[in-house]
Amino acid sequence: MSADKPGEQEPLDAEIVESGATGATPVTPPAGLPDPDYSEGGVPSFDFVRDRIEQRYTTSVGSQEVAGIGGPETLESLDKKIADRKEAAKDKLAEIRRAMGKE
Repeated sequence: MSADKPGEQEPLDAEIVESGATGATPVTPPAGLPDPDYSEGGVPSFDFVRDRIEQRYTTSVGSQEVAGIGGPETLESLDKKIADRKEAAKDKLAEIRRAMGKE
């Protein structure tokens, strides 16, 4: 069989299989076991809360390092970096304008 129009796919032969026909039984978790991170009243355990706080802290530290502002730098050194970048941008713009004959 071939498709009549370009880009049109040929139909596939398929067979409908009813669920449960594989003979496998679904796996269900054992009933009655509480989540180890929470009490039966729904209160989180101390270890769970501590782990979440540590995870959020390490995520924030990592994102600062990726952004390039992490580490032992002071506010003054960050301000100097920003000023240096602005100055470099102005110099580059002036260079581009000279190359285009605008100045």
